[in-house]
Amino acid sequence: MKKKSKRYKKLIELVKDKKIDTIDTIIDTLKNNANAKFVESIDLSFKINLKKIKTADSSLRSVIELPHGNGKKIRIGVLCDENKLSEAKKSGAEVIGSEDLLKKISSEKIEFDKLICTPSMMAKVGKFGKILGPKGLMPNPKLGTVSDDVIGTVDKIKNKLVEIKNDKDGNLGVSIGRKNFTASKLLENLKSLFQNLKKEKPNIFNSENIKNIYLSSTMGISRYLNYDEQRREEKLYKGNETSFFLKRSCNDCSLSGFERS
Repeated sequence: MKKKSKRYKKLIELVKDKKIDTIDTIIDTLKNNANAKFVESIDLSFKINLKKIKTADSSLRSVIELPHGNGKKIRIGVLCDENKLSEAKKSGAEVIGSEDLLKKISSEKIEFDKLICTPSMMAKVGKFGKILGPKGLMPNPKLGTVSDDVIGTVDKIKNKLVEIKNDKDGNLGVSIGRKNFTASKLLENLKSLFQNLKKEKPNIFNSENIKNIYLSSTMGISRYLNYDEQRREEKLYKGNETSFFLKRSCNDCSLSGFERS
């Protein structure tokens, strides 16, 4: 068994006798206990039961727009025609280019975390799929990285859009913000994430296929969320949106979950 650090044990003692039965108190607890020397992120982790999904599309890959973003800083590259370069320079992207950027990509000089491409350049960038594909950098219209609206796309990807994708075992993790976000912003991001996933992937994101949902800070203790669709609808109907996916009888919220040291 992995040895728990003194810091981790102290975090357990701080919450051991507290009643944490709503999403509001869970978020407050995570924020208060995120005491690492850097600004910790608040992360949602869950597992998809791939064995129960009988459709051909059993992967959950999508782009979700969070109302307040997740606070992560990413470097954006923009590949466009020469006549779009002046617009791209105003977008706030870190790397901008046309044929010159294609040469850098061909030599595997990658200096960006996301690549935005205008439709007219897709034919040219396609031959570099073996370089960009394994790194997850190949522009894709479904992921919002192919667009003529360079300024608007850069702004969205930098400040609102997050890409999510499960691994081969069905595990998925996504950041919904940072410790320095207000509790209301974190809650709005969390609600938006659940609602969008349910809307886009109803055959995958439901209470039968989703299990082991945890909310945690980077170096903190995770809290277990019991996702129940029927209960969620009941809560929404009654107007109690603050705990729309969390059962009230959650006094036994897990302290183990994904352990952080």
